[in-house]
Amino acid sequence: MQLETLTATQTILYGLAASTAAGLATGVGALPGLVFKDLSQRVLNTLLGFAAGVMLAATAFSLIVPGIEYGETIYGAAHWAVVVMVGGILFGALFLDRLDAWIPHDHFVKGHEGPSSSLRKTWLFVLAITLHNFPEGLAVGVGFGGGTDEAIGQGTTLALGIGLQNLPEGLAVLLPLVREGYGRGRALWIAAATGLVEPVGGAMGAALVGLFAPVLPLAMAFAAGAMLFVISDEIIPETHRGSARLATFGVMVGFVVMMAMDVLLG
Repeated sequence: MQLETLTATQTILYGLAASTAAGLATGVGALPGLVFKDLSQRVLNTLLGFAAGVMLAATAFSLIVPGIEYGETIYGAAHWAVVVMVGGILFGALFLDRLDAWIPHDHFVKGHEGPSSSLRKTWLFVLAITLHNFPEGLAVGVGFGGGTDEAIGQGTTLALGIGLQNLPEGLAVLLPLVREGYGRGRALWIAAATGLVEPVGGAMGAALVGLFAPVLPLAMAFAAGAMLFVISDEIIPETHRGSARLATFGVMVGFVVMMAMDVLLG
């Protein structure tokens, strides 16, 4: 596998542009909330299940599998690649777990997590979405690592998948804010703003792997672990508090859609 056909600067620019586009999809997904007064919890859970399925497939096919392949090339042995991936995935999950414990934030369903805070509930909710979105941006950034045509295809497909799953998440941000009494215009602005942390993660991830190619498998594993933590700890439990069967089929459909995208577009 050929590495580093892109310069570090080009890798960063690709990662920044792709993660920005994926983050902006959150605001685009919130737009239907300006027209519809509300959506049933069944529909919203199904859409969020779809988002979880897309994230799950993106983690497996766009991060873990290519991460192992890059690891074999860089470290020279499959067993070292697996060791790095296992350690990176667990470290990514632990990192998100600690952020959850250290940063105060609110979920509309799960309630408050982290230390107590005097911040308004809305900003605690925004912090929760920010914690959720950062690993997605990071994943897009590291997805361009390696600098080959194949890596560019994988990174672009990953960005498309993250953008796709951000669409229902934007709606899931806006509607609860409207129910809390916020005007639709302000709720739309907040929903769009929650996606803007993704370019930060994207630039950081792309810069890391662009400047230090040997850490690429570890960075992909870290992003994968962080995304798996978000899927299991936040998205799926919240969708299964009602209409669990529909949410499960949403996960299945999202998974196969992203799997097909990875094969056909990557």
